[in-house]
Amino acid sequence: MKPVHVAIIMDGNGRWAQKRGLPRVEGHRRGALKAERVVEWAAELGIKYVTFYAFSTENWKRPKEEVEYLFSLLVTLLRKKLKKMLEQGVRLRFAGAIDELPDSVANFCHECEEKTKQNDRIHAILALNYGGRREIVDAINKAIQNGVTRVDEDRFRNWLYLPDVPDPDLVIRTSGEMRISNFLLWQIAYSELYFTKVLWPDFTKQEFLKAIEDYEKRQRRFGGL
Repeated sequence: MKPVHVAIIMDGNGRWAQKRGLPRVEGHRRGALKAERVVEWAAELGIKYVTFYAFSTENWKRPKEEVEYLFSLLVTLLRKKLKKMLEQGVRLRFAGAIDELPDSVANFCHECEEKTKQNDRIHAILALNYGGRREIVDAINKAIQNGVTRVDEDRFRNWLYLPDVPDPDLVIRTSGEMRISNFLLWQIAYSELYFTKVLWPDFTKQEFLKAIEDYEKRQRRFGGL
């Protein structure tokens, strides 16, 4: 059975560029274009949700120029692709502390969500200004602010950034690193993990299918027999 939700840690953009003598920002540009292709491949397979780790709460430590470029790239590319996404049934969503981003970026994110909210072929989710621990803390604070004094796992989910989105079945990480990096910590408790040494801009449809095929061979017991 194919996964319903695939989450991807897009790693290796900077190394990809450095290997070719290119500026790091070119790696990020190529990586953003690759994400667009992955949404197309996932939609072809009938995968309903794809989440991309686009910018973490830790990424603010990067040089200011690189951070500013990343947000400029995000807005520029999404503005160009919005019409295509609408035509192809893509619902664009964001997970993270979006309202703490620069106003122009945050407002654009909300605009994209509003314009695509009727689409349901595939949900393309960008984890932006996102941290797994931050999401859990934010969820607890939301519950407290709403007068909740005790929660169970089901009720806790209601306070997550996107409570209606099912947990990822499969997490893919590129570039050979084998860690989670504070990504969807609550949601991936029972996700299958797939690591590849391929740098993100070099990630191909063949590699994507390889990850899906590997997932389909696994037995998911969720702690049972």
